[in-house]
Amino acid sequence: MGNKNYGTEDATYQEAGEYDGIKKLVDDFYDIMNELKESEGIRNMHPNDLEVSRDKLTRFLCAWTGGPRLYREKYGAISIPQAHSHLSIGSTERDAWLLCMKKALSKQDYPEDFQRYMLTQLAVPAERCRNQE
Repeated sequence: MGNKNYGTEDATYQEAGEYDGIKKLVDDFYDIMNELKESEGIRNMHPNDLEVSRDKLTRFLCAWTGGPRLYREKYGAISIPQAHSHLSIGSTERDAWLLCMKKALSKQDYPEDFQRYMLTQLAVPAERCRNQE
């Protein structure tokens, strides 16, 4: 761990712990979303049963970090903004999502610089989902 070439080939995927590491990150992310008062609004945008949401985010992040395209294999192509366009997502919702992810990242055995890198990179699609002020 501690590879500084994040974003190159599958370096980010490797640093994240490959599929199992990303699945743990996603599970922690949704567990945190269930618990945090700040994330109540975005939690309500999800189905009660998070099994499919967990699977979709895990698979998406595998490809997004340079690993296998597991999302496409199971669910087909995705446009993150389009997939979320039916939801009302403003700065509050974006920030709540990123707060959950920041807390989930901090629960992993990831170096500090990798946590910062991931959060900075994830802020881009999070912002692209915003369709309200």
